[in-house]
Amino acid sequence: MERDVMIKLLEKGHVSIPVVFLDYYDALGINEKDMMLLLHIHRFVQQGHTFPTPEQLAQKMTLTVNNCQEAIGRLLKRGVLRLEQSEDDNGVMYETYSLGPFYEKVVAYLEAEHAPEKNKNDIDAGELYRLFENEFGRPLSPMEGETLAMWIDQDHYTYSLVQAALREAVISGKLNLRYIDRILFEWQKNGIKTPEEADAFSEKFRQKQRGKSTKEQPTRPYPNYNWLEAD
Repeated sequence: MERDVMIKLLEKGHVSIPVVFLDYYDALGINEKDMMLLLHIHRFVQQGHTFPTPEQLAQKMTLTVNNCQEAIGRLLKRGVLRLEQSEDDNGVMYETYSLGPFYEKVVAYLEAEHAPEKNKNDIDAGELYRLFENEFGRPLSPMEGETLAMWIDQDHYTYSLVQAALREAVISGKLNLRYIDRILFEWQKNGIKTPEEADAFSEKFRQKQRGKSTKEQPTRPYPNYNWLEAD
């Protein structure tokens, strides 16, 4: 190879490719061809050419110009590439590609990947709302929705504890928010903070009620514990 050719090659410099490009493109649903195109855009941006055309990209790849246009459209639609407008010192507007969205998605993926595992008793607000609607057999009213929100935001009950109170109300055959609110109040008064503690607390009352029922009326079926009559 001639000396001047080698010098020209060296003068082109090198491109630094973040490892996350190679490690997470598959997790973000990007195929190899689109990823290679994204790498070429990254290369152009690093070299100061922030808006390479499909024609320029096609010259570096085995893809056609149309293929490059379609790939750019997919990357923009998938939200891993963004088209931005900038202004130079003379007030002239120009377009640039930003790979910021790709890095944002990688960070979000890493956060989710390393987040603590969700406890089997934990549910979110949407799931809790659906549970109540399923048990009530109808949509919740706005006031009922506000009550659920107050239990979480103001009373600081956990989602899983509210779920346990709903289950207790179903068992007792008293499916209304006033009854469930009373259950939660009794649990809070007695330091109950987890569904497991709530189950043990409820069972203790049932055993106590069962003993009273057996002594007073041996032949009468055992009634469920009435939380509205709690001491």
